[in-house]
Amino acid sequence: MLLALVLTPGTSSAQQDSAWVSMTLEEAFTRALKVSPQVVQAQGTIRTTQAAERSAFGAYLPGLSLSANSSLGNGSNGSTSAGLSASWDVFTGFRRRSERQRAQAESQSAEAQLVGQRFTVELSVERSFFDALRAEELMAVARARIERAKEGVGAAERRLTVGSATRSDVLRSQLELNTAQESLLQLENQRLTAALSLGRLVGVDGPVDPAPSGPLEPTPIQASREAVISSLVSQAPSVQSAEAAVLAAEAGIGTARSQYYPTVRLSGGYNLGYNWGIEDPGFSSGRTGWSVQLGLSYSIFDGFQRQEGMVRATTQAEVTQALLADTRRAVRAEAERVLSQLQLSEQRISMARQAVEVAEEDLRVQQERYRLGATTILELLTSQAALVEAQNNLVSLRFDYLLSRAELESILGRKL
Repeated sequence: MLLALVLTPGTSSAQQDSAWVSMTLEEAFTRALKVSPQVVQAQGTIRTTQAAERSAFGAYLPGLSLSANSSLGNGSNGSTSAGLSASWDVFTGFRRRSERQRAQAESQSAEAQLVGQRFTVELSVERSFFDALRAEELMAVARARIERAKEGVGAAERRLTVGSATRSDVLRSQLELNTAQESLLQLENQRLTAALSLGRLVGVDGPVDPAPSGPLEPTPIQASREAVISSLVSQAPSVQSAEAAVLAAEAGIGTARSQYYPTVRLSGGYNLGYNWGIEDPGFSSGRTGWSVQLGLSYSIFDGFQRQEGMVRATTQAEVTQALLADTRRAVRAEAERVLSQLQLSEQRISMARQAVEVAEEDLRVQQERYRLGATTILELLTSQAALVEAQNNLVSLRFDYLLSRAELESILGRKL
C-alpha cells in the first residue's frame, strides 16, 4: 500500500494542498492581533499603566489600617488590644498631582504604542499576504510561459521535419521550456515560504493560502500630500507616544521639586485594650481612647539628594524633548519617501501596462512570422522573454504599490 501511494503521481502535492488553510486579509488581521507577542505585551503595558493611574489617584485618599495583639506576662496576667488608625497626607509639596500627571501621560503613551504595534503587526501580515499573492500571479505568468515554450518546441520540430529549421531551433526552444519550468519551481518555493511566514503570524502551524476578498488594484490616495504629511506629524502613534513621554518627564520635574516642600500629615485612631488574669479570671479595661495627630516634617539637609533628583528630572525632560523633535522629523521624512515612492509607482504601473500590451503584440507578430519562416527562433525567443519581463514587472509594481500604501498606513496609525 505504501509503495502504491509513493508511486501514485500527485499524491504528495494533493496532501500538501489539503494542509493549507485559506484565509482572507481581514481574517489574518484578526488572528494575528490575538496571537502577536508584541500586541499582547502592549496590552499588558496598558493594564499596568492603568493600575499605576489608579494608584496615583489613591494617594489622595486616606490610608486605613487595623491592628490587634495579645501578650502574657508574669505567667498569669496578660493584655489584649486592638486598634483602628487612619492617616492622610494633607500636603505633599504637589507630589501627588505630579505623580498623577505622570501616570496619565504614561497611560497615553502606552495606548499610542498599542496602536503602533497593531499597525506594525498588520504591516507584517500584509507583506507575507501580498508576497504569497505576488508569487501566485508570477506563477501564472510562468505557466503561460511554459505553454508558449511547449508550442515553440512543437513548431520548431514541425519546421525541422519539413526542413525549414535546424536542430538548433529545437534545442533553443527546449532550453526555453526548461528555463520556464525551473522558474515555476522557484516561484512555488517562494509562495510556500511566504505562506509559512503568514501562518506563523496568524498562529497557524502550517502554510496559509491568501484569499483576496476583492481586486488588488492600486487605488490613489484621496487626500493631498500636504494633508497626509500634516496628519502624520500630528497623529502618528510614534509622535503621540513621544509627546506623552514629554508630559511624563515634565511631571517628573514636579515630583522632584516636591522634595523642597514640607510634608503635612494628619493621623488618628481608636485603641481598645483589656487586661486579663489567669489566677483571678476576668477582664479589666485597659488603655482605651481616641488619638489625633497633625505633623509636619521638612528635610533641612539630605546630602544633596534633592538637587540630584532635580538634575535627573530636568535632564530626562530635555532628552524627551529632543526625541520628540527627532521623531517628528523622522516621521515627516519617512512620509515624504513613501509618498514619493507611491507617486513613482503609479506612473511606472501605467507605463508597465503599456509595455505588456506592446510585448504581447510584438510576440503575436513574431509567432506568425516564425510560422511563415520569415524570422529566426532567436528573435521569437527574444520577444517571448520581453513579454515575460514586462508581465513580471507589472505584477511586482502592483504589489510594491500595495505594500508602500500599507507602510504609509502603518506610519500614520489609521487606514487611508
